[in-house]
Amino acid sequence: MCLAIPGKIKSIEYQYDGLVRMARVAFGGIVKEASLDMVPQAKEGDYVLVHVGVAISIVDEEEAEKTFAYLREIGELDELTESSQIDRHAL
Repeated sequence: MCLAIPGKIKSIEYQYDGLVRMARVAFGGIVKEASLDMVPQAKEGDYVLVHVGVAISIVDEEEAEKTFAYLREIGELDELTESSQIDRHAL
């Protein structure tokens, strides 16, 4: 099953000589990098759905929080944290 996780864009930078727009995205207490190529209109503070390191759409904060609550409820958030390569910076 494929799963996209909502996260909040904390910062944006250009990499590879300005060719790739990347964001540091916070997923609860987890911060990971994600490409913004599919959502060029995304900006700091936006919530995006991220699948395998690529932001695929912008979502509102309420929808993101609902998804996180559901993942916590079913115990998947901890599993995602443990199984991914993460940077555990505070928000």
